[in-house]
Amino acid sequence: MSGPLGDWVMFGTDLARRKRDGSAKGLAFNFNRRSLVLLGFLGALLVAVVVSAFQRQVLEREFLREEGEARYLRDWEIPARRGMILDRNGEPLAVSSPVASVWTDPRKMKDYPEAMGELADAMGIARKDLKQRVADRQTKGFIYLKRRIDPDQAQDVERIKAQYQIHELGMETEYKRFYPGGEIFGHIIGFTDVDDKGIEGMELAFNGWLGAEPGLRRVIKDGRQQLVAEVERVRPPRHGKDLELSIDRRLQYLAYRELMRTVREHKAKSASAVVLDVRTGEVLAMVNQPAYNPNGDRDGDLSTRRNRAVTDVMEPGSTIKPFVVAAALEQGLVTPTTPIDTSPGSLAVGSNTVKDIHNYGRLDTTSVITKSSNVGVVKMALRMKRESLWNLYDKVGFGKATGIQFPGEETGRFRNYKRWSDFEYATQAFGYGLSVTPLQLARAYSVLAADGVLRPMSLLKVDQAPAGEQVLSVKTAQQVRAMMETVVSPKGTAKQAMIEGYGVAGKTGTAKKSSGRRGYAAGRYQAVFAGMAPAKDPRFVLVVMVDEPSAGKYYGGLVAAPAFARIMQGALRLFNVPPDHPEVKMLMASTDTAR
Repeated sequence: MSGPLGDWVMFGTDLARRKRDGSAKGLAFNFNRRSLVLLGFLGALLVAVVVSAFQRQVLEREFLREEGEARYLRDWEIPARRGMILDRNGEPLAVSSPVASVWTDPRKMKDYPEAMGELADAMGIARKDLKQRVADRQTKGFIYLKRRIDPDQAQDVERIKAQYQIHELGMETEYKRFYPGGEIFGHIIGFTDVDDKGIEGMELAFNGWLGAEPGLRRVIKDGRQQLVAEVERVRPPRHGKDLELSIDRRLQYLAYRELMRTVREHKAKSASAVVLDVRTGEVLAMVNQPAYNPNGDRDGDLSTRRNRAVTDVMEPGSTIKPFVVAAALEQGLVTPTTPIDTSPGSLAVGSNTVKDIHNYGRLDTTSVITKSSNVGVVKMALRMKRESLWNLYDKVGFGKATGIQFPGEETGRFRNYKRWSDFEYATQAFGYGLSVTPLQLARAYSVLAADGVLRPMSLLKVDQAPAGEQVLSVKTAQQVRAMMETVVSPKGTAKQAMIEGYGVAGKTGTAKKSSGRRGYAAGRYQAVFAGMAPAKDPRFVLVVMVDEPSAGKYYGGLVAAPAFARIMQGALRLFNVPPDHPEVKMLMASTDTAR
């Protein structure tokens, strides 16, 4: 055995032998020398241990910390795209484009005060706000400075990063929602928040369908947030599904333009227009004024964000009268030619009086619609039970949601007939005492247009037309349409709704605006026109409502009817609907023959 321990063993053995032999000379000297050697060895060993511990606990601590930060595992999201919203022809109305989001390590970013100022300017952030944001998050290793910046801003950020050599500044790809149609589709489409969640409109209604789920991968990154290696793909990204609307982009543009023109011309407070496809129940266009741009106008007046065609109610006025006539026809109480005496232009109902604009004298049922006689329809209503009128209103959808799945849809006000007073019953016949949305009114008119069939309505494209429910007889629906054609004639109240080459059936409405418990406000009206074309076999229903026109005209036939004609004419042309007036067909045939 060699070494200090071996020496001690040999020393012990030698000492024992020397005791036996009686010879211990030089023993003390040898013992002192070996002790010094052993103590020296132990001291050196102790020093080595202390030095090693000091090195690892003190000197290497910072190194190990830096190495830990320099290489670590992190779960990193893989961006996923939200589904597109398309019109019925595949034109994009809402898309998600890849953009950059700027991040930094606030612990390091504070060392670049000049760069922070330039970054704030580049990203459109107040310098003091950016400085404060970084200062408030000094304990964090990662924050976003701004998410979803524009491409030009991203270029400026890259330039600043290179200029100041800021390794702790970077960008990652996210998706930003963009709406190509801007304000023209804003009320329908809505918008998303910074996390790509639907906030308004169809974005909100179908958020689950459109929404995406980011993927997840496990990566090794260094302290500069640079990717070193991908360890594993934890979850693939799930992109959102596209949504195809029933809206026709071309018709939407046309309707928006004409509605805006009407509001400006008549200095109106607001307006709405809805176009329905009679055959399918699809909403082809839905526009409102005022409007907002979902690409940027989100923080202004909240009233501009309302889809008034769905969320705002109105008293329908005289546009309700065709349904009173339909109820009377269904019960056999009148025919299109039944005489009704409206003299002297007024009718007492209890302590109240129903009045016409003029004393029309003796009218038939058709002329009651043509002249829009309040006295005439009230007399028809008084011939039937209240329940009968209420049932028809209920069947055509008044007081019910339309089923289009639009957030915030109003159902209107429609009291049960058992609660009607005598005069309230009378007012129900000429469009007061109940309230509807423009969309509800369009749905009701689609029943007349579809020969008595009520079809489900849809803001989504329909591949196959639904069968619907027969709520009115074919004969009654056709008779009422024929009566409404007289409204859009030189003898009617809506001459300006006429369209060359096409028969138009419709009804005007001019309703005073309610002021709540104070009754009706003086000088405040809503002008309405509801109609369909071609009259013999309608393809489209259109409702135009203009709120508080203030340029001198306020009747539905003067304010809403011209806008109806221009929008409906555009719809017939865009969908290649052939004219239905014989004289026009003959003219076209003779022209073709001449060629």
